[in-house]
Amino acid sequence: MRFVIIAISVLVLASCGLPRGGAIQNEVIGKEAQKKSDIAVYRVSRETLSSISHWPKPSTSSSCSWLKRGTPAAEKPIRPFDRVDVVVWDSEENSLLTSAGQNTVRMQDMQVSAAGTIFLPFVGTVHIAGLPHSAARSRVQRKYEEVIPSAQVQLNVKQGTRGTISMISGVTRPGPIVVDDPNFTLLNAISAAGGPSAQIPNPQLKLIRGSNTYCRPLESVLGNPQYDALLLPGDKVAIENDDRYFRSLGAASREAIVPFETAEVSALDAMSLIGGLTDTRANPKGILILREYSPKAVRADSSGPSNARSVFVIDLTTADGLFSAGKFPIHHQDTVLVTESSVASATLLLGLIRQLTGAAFDASRL
Repeated sequence: MRFVIIAISVLVLASCGLPRGGAIQNEVIGKEAQKKSDIAVYRVSRETLSSISHWPKPSTSSSCSWLKRGTPAAEKPIRPFDRVDVVVWDSEENSLLTSAGQNTVRMQDMQVSAAGTIFLPFVGTVHIAGLPHSAARSRVQRKYEEVIPSAQVQLNVKQGTRGTISMISGVTRPGPIVVDDPNFTLLNAISAAGGPSAQIPNPQLKLIRGSNTYCRPLESVLGNPQYDALLLPGDKVAIENDDRYFRSLGAASREAIVPFETAEVSALDAMSLIGGLTDTRANPKGILILREYSPKAVRADSSGPSNARSVFVIDLTTADGLFSAGKFPIHHQDTVLVTESSVASATLLLGLIRQLTGAAFDASRL
């Protein structure tokens, strides 16, 4: 009777399958699975990392770029709503500007228009916005020389009130900041606004200039001076929390939506963020990164994925696998799937058989 119960139990378990919390590796990336799912599978190693790192970004990655630092002007450029004084020296006897006994004419406190121009007698409208002081003076000089060959021009500029940038959010003191220095950068603005808010764990910068929007992690701007862009009047800056995340599934210690805590997260970092692997269930040779690329990124050669639906396999039981995992970047909306170990399933089966054996023995005694 005892052996009959055991045999029946084993047959039932074999036909129904054992309960599991995740897939076994071959169920996801086996040959049959690849054909049915239409996926491409790549082993992450030192040999493959170099080519994968140059692939186009996944379709879920942000298309927001960053602007170049820029070169500051040697002199402060004249801007709309600045105020200008122009003095013209004229030594001609029959001058258009001066009267008898007079050799200078002063045109003071003229406001540069929104279009960047000023109006001068006998010359008309002159565009000077965007020019440094010396270039603007030379332009006015040439205009007057066309009607008064002996004219000499002096030009003085007083900064207006429109040279500002706006700190929108994510800083201690949001609001407008006057920009009166051609070397005024993004980090200068953040410092002037009291620094980033302590409530934002992984701050991301957003710079709006005209119709363009630029994005960059604050961490990378602090680490590379080339990203500390020069600001222009009218720029708008916001500091926001990083909205990127990846998914953790399977035999991980934690199945969850995991936010990015730093600007860059490697596969090895991801293992730490999910609390490692479940000792009794996980297959350390079968860490799968599921990623979807844009169809436009698909390539027939190694310059891109061969399929938009790609799976990257990481083996954490080898030194090469561990080092490669530390250099393999996780992207926004990647899925980190820790597959189940087949040994764990066998262990579970044996445990159930032992329990059933004990139950059968008790039944025989009765």
